[in-house]
Amino acid sequence: MRIFGKQAVRVKALLVGVLLLGSVTACARSAPEAPAQVAPTITDQPARTVSMAAATMQAGTTAPAAPAQGASGGTATAIFAGGCFWCMEPPYDDLPGVISTTSGYTAGRTANPSYEQVSTGGTGHTEAVQVVYDPGKVSYSKLLEVFWRNIDPVAVNRQFCDVGDQYRSGIYPLGAEQMRLAQASKRALDQSGKLQRPIATEVVAATTFYPAETYHQDYYVKNPVRYKFYRYNCGRDQRLRDVWGPTG
Repeated sequence: MRIFGKQAVRVKALLVGVLLLGSVTACARSAPEAPAQVAPTITDQPARTVSMAAATMQAGTTAPAAPAQGASGGTATAIFAGGCFWCMEPPYDDLPGVISTTSGYTAGRTANPSYEQVSTGGTGHTEAVQVVYDPGKVSYSKLLEVFWRNIDPVAVNRQFCDVGDQYRSGIYPLGAEQMRLAQASKRALDQSGKLQRPIATEVVAATTFYPAETYHQDYYVKNPVRYKFYRYNCGRDQRLRDVWGPTG
């Protein structure tokens, strides 16, 4: 991710204290060296399947249509953009009923875009996360609630320290029911009076979703120290508290 202005000064100052920990990698910087393939074991929660879609879905395929809400059996798919895709995986991975999350690119013009193309701008894509879930265990409405609480809805063509239309926020419904729920959710938030400015988040029917490169998948698990420094330096959590309050 690109870091501008005061945020850049903060990053440079903090880097002095973390040289021994390695450089802080942000979403829009050039690709880091391939991380170790062994992820740390998580013992305080049941095993989860994360980013399976990246391994099973060919790049450039259109996400499958989601079944009706409350349907028993099967899975459904949802697509959301909330700035750096690294930061949008954890809240969904922690949500019961979510089967997998995949970082990628959507809502753009260029076929099979690379990370370098998207991060430079001009392809029309935004960094997004594809969520595969069990609609019998978690509803699309709940996914929407999690989405809103993890973004800055009033930011225009940016999220936190990352600037550019590739970091715009968006909801990309698959099918009429998801579209209805997404529009109703946005309308309810806009009318709630919680926000001081108009909502900038776009609600656009889903198009092709392109899974991002392997090193982006589950970045927060593979590179926990770099991820935490990036998130802190970007001011993400502070801004979320400003928007939603201390409880989120």
